[in-house]
Amino acid sequence: MPDNNSPVDGARVLADLNALRGIGAYKTGVHKPTFSEPHLRSLHWLAERLPAAGLTATIDGIGNVIGTSARSGPRLLAGSHLESQNYAGWLDGPLGVVYALEAARVINSDPTANGAVEVAAWCDEEGHFGSFLGSRSYVGGVTEDDIDAARDRTSGRSMREALRDAGLAGRPRLTAERGRHIGYLEAHIEQGETLESDGLAIGVVTSIVGIWQYRISFTGAQNHAGTTRMAVRRDAGLALARFCVEIDDRFPKACGPRTVWTTGRITLDPGAPSIIPGAAEMLFQIRDDDADVIARLEDLLRRMAADVSAQGRCTVAVERIRTGAPAVMDASIQNAVEAASLTFAGGKSIRVPSGAGHDAQVLATVMPSGMLFVPSIGGISHHWTENTEDADIVTGAEVFVDACRRLLKG
Repeated sequence: MPDNNSPVDGARVLADLNALRGIGAYKTGVHKPTFSEPHLRSLHWLAERLPAAGLTATIDGIGNVIGTSARSGPRLLAGSHLESQNYAGWLDGPLGVVYALEAARVINSDPTANGAVEVAAWCDEEGHFGSFLGSRSYVGGVTEDDIDAARDRTSGRSMREALRDAGLAGRPRLTAERGRHIGYLEAHIEQGETLESDGLAIGVVTSIVGIWQYRISFTGAQNHAGTTRMAVRRDAGLALARFCVEIDDRFPKACGPRTVWTTGRITLDPGAPSIIPGAAEMLFQIRDDDADVIARLEDLLRRMAADVSAQGRCTVAVERIRTGAPAVMDASIQNAVEAASLTFAGGKSIRVPSGAGHDAQVLATVMPSGMLFVPSIGGISHHWTENTEDADIVTGAEVFVDACRRLLKG
């Protein structure tokens, strides 16, 4: 039997998750964008529950909720986020926050436990206003100018206005106290089908991908669609389409084993059926956990653009608009999660990289960090049908809390 004087309360974990699901409910998921009324209610929901877990709750000046302990001994930081993508799932984010809350309740109230679990809910992991603004602020990576420039990607509302309306204007932003924490642990649904399809319960995350995003612009010549001969056209839309096909032809020869790339929004200017587009633009993204692979693919992308421009019909410009460094998860945290899975999940675990970005990669810049995954039904996420079996949620909580105990024991 495991050495666990204060067991996880699975019913409490499920009740907490369903309470958060009821805030901003949309079909079987939630609609809880950053600084919306449901998001703010969720922040206060968490802050009200932290004192019972032996923590002092603070909502800081960027919307992070931090629960701190006065208990002596080592401290482990744990958490995730509470906002959602638009009209999306109920577990992406809240699962990790509730697991952290449960770990704090169980461990911080146990007189035999070594140290304490502190809890964090990072604001805007889903990127409504920017890229990991909450966790990046905590590690000192967000300036006041960054906040001034941040705008909601859907409404255009400024972050300053959102903070003011939320009653957070003028509050200090909390930053990491170096050396305070022995590490950071985050839990998440897998957002893929590996665990479910292989009959596994826990994913021990080995690394988190870096995400590079680009705006690729094509400039040709706008002209009449009926009177301009095909042989002399400078069709920016056609150049874009051919470029997409060439990416899929050439990237497989230069990528890594887990590289993925995606063409997002495509726009044609002017976009009328009787006008040859004189300009076109595509958003493009590369993900890999090896920065050298991404650099190699970016170099290939730029050479491809130069080749098209040299042909003379259309010019192509590649602009990098977002970077995110990949992060390797701490080996000792991986080992603790795997050991906990042996006890509580029958060893049904696998070491896997994360193809999605998470706050853990930001925290990894200032402290040892790790993650665990639980299965996603059908591999679905970022959609209101996202779900995980109750039994898998409870098993994940048991593994998470045990991993926290092991890490605090050292």
